[in-house]
Amino acid sequence: MSNLENGSFFLPKPGVYKKDSLNLIEVLGRIDMIYSTGRDGAVATYIGVARNTSRDGRTVCRVEIDAYEENANLEISKICRELSDKYGLSFMGIWHLTGCFNPGEPIVLVVASGRRRTAVLEGLKEAIERYKKEPAIFKKEVYIDNTHEWVVENHQT
Repeated sequence: MSNLENGSFFLPKPGVYKKDSLNLIEVLGRIDMIYSTGRDGAVATYIGVARNTSRDGRTVCRVEIDAYEENANLEISKICRELSDKYGLSFMGIWHLTGCFNPGEPIVLVVASGRRRTAVLEGLKEAIERYKKEPAIFKKEVYIDNTHEWVVENHQT
């Protein structure tokens, strides 16, 4: 995946970034550079956000995300490449942040673009499922009573 240029702004390479080094909403605001040529007929996005409630109903006061960055970046790149090939997408990007997040803050952005919506939506769905299990990215929920739990994704939709 190469960076795309629009004026002085480049879309960052898909991968893992520290929270304060990348603003996912700014990246989202620039994805028009992916489809503005008119080549693609569909663009789909997903923003994963820190929740305020755990799966079992406990109140979450923050989410901590850590990663083995070398592995995570390699795996994210592999996912993007494989899904672009599998679904004939012109672009697939996954940007995942690490650090501490309050409920409501974005943690991950996934973008898929291609000629047809069916392929784009299928590629996006598979990208979401794969980023949750393949890269070495770890999520800890910290609860209002100061207890915590490492979250293991069970991949339910």
